[in-house]
Amino acid sequence: MSSSHVEASMSSAAAGAGPTDAESRKAVGAAVLGNILEWYDFAIYGYVATIIAKKFFPGGDEVGALLATFATFGIGFVARPLGGIIIGRMGDVKGRKAALLLTIFLMAFGTVGIGLIPDYNSIGILAPLLLVICRLMQGFAAGGEWGGATAFIVEWAPKGRRGFFGSFQQASVAGGLLLGSGIAALLSTMLTVEQMEGWGWRVPFILGFVLLPVGIYMRSNIEETPAYREAQEAAPQDQTPGWILAAKAFGFTILWTVSYYVILYYMPTFTQQHAGLSRTAALWSNTLGLVLLVVAIPVMGLLSDRIGRKPLLLGCCVAFAVLTYPLFAYMLSGVSLPGIIAVQLVFGLMIAMFSGPGPAAIAEIFPTQSRSTWMSTGYSLATSIFGGFAPFIATWLIARTGSPISPTYYLIVAAIASAIVIATLRETAHDDLR
Repeated sequence: MSSSHVEASMSSAAAGAGPTDAESRKAVGAAVLGNILEWYDFAIYGYVATIIAKKFFPGGDEVGALLATFATFGIGFVARPLGGIIIGRMGDVKGRKAALLLTIFLMAFGTVGIGLIPDYNSIGILAPLLLVICRLMQGFAAGGEWGGATAFIVEWAPKGRRGFFGSFQQASVAGGLLLGSGIAALLSTMLTVEQMEGWGWRVPFILGFVLLPVGIYMRSNIEETPAYREAQEAAPQDQTPGWILAAKAFGFTILWTVSYYVILYYMPTFTQQHAGLSRTAALWSNTLGLVLLVVAIPVMGLLSDRIGRKPLLLGCCVAFAVLTYPLFAYMLSGVSLPGIIAVQLVFGLMIAMFSGPGPAAIAEIFPTQSRSTWMSTGYSLATSIFGGFAPFIATWLIARTGSPISPTYYLIVAAIASAIVIATLRETAHDDLR
């Protein structure tokens, strides 16, 4: 982009017109591609969890090994609040672009590291320790990535279209999950069980390094958002303490993160262990649900620009509170693969109701000058506490109660908690971005 083009963009933003559609599409496209690659890197762990349990936590207790595997998955989220604070602050001070470049480097190195670690039989206790270090690196990067990408995309959105453009942030997260689930399913289909457990599980992680140059190229060629440049020169307008706004984002995020990590990460393991699916069938079923989710998210984002954010957000909360138990019961009733796919499609639509308006709605809570820092902090804390350990909690609940339906209680409580917070927020769909 030429200097004259940048100046024109700045002046139009200052005049309140906002960036043009062409400028927005270019910037958002670059951010979205990088986001897909980052969340592919982060997600692939969950899709080969049953193999990682055997490789890094061997022993006679299959449930214990799986709990250890999902605990390590959750440990990656312990670093997310720290990443959210440090990289989020970097995004507010040094710019969104610098923060997004850092996160893609860190995520790629953590991912490739997992693919190269020798297993427990080769190096003993050092294997799970190195696995934890790599997950911490991924978690630190993810903490900064979500808030930075959300701020960047929403701030580039044309006036009156923040819901639609912002939805591509979450669609790209789902796209990364879809890419990871699809590659895991493809490998599971093409390779024998012995090949998949011997070396095939490493391939998706090592692919993270191959994808790194693509993400770096895309993010090196993006411009700072007009809203960020304007905010750097303006006096602070919102005197509300940042921690209060972060607390709102925290409560807002609870159902969002729990539904993602139970339905989209843990479900392949659940359907293998309790619904009678093979590993391959479980991965393909999950992948089909993700396809619908990726398609539905922008539709819900566009709808939120017209009818508002709150009707969709509260509708999602009600749907999870009312439908989760009967849908899980149906899966556990001995239904065939098409029935399980249908359930995952329904869950995909329910999550899309939140994920479409969600990025714009949470970004609109904050002023531009502190958006990256406090949004990343509130979101990452909620994700760390409620989302990262969701597969572990679901597995623990089943082991503790002896009932495979027990993870539904966690989803229902999360839905009620987020509904209470969202009900207190004002509708911001038609307001100017602060």
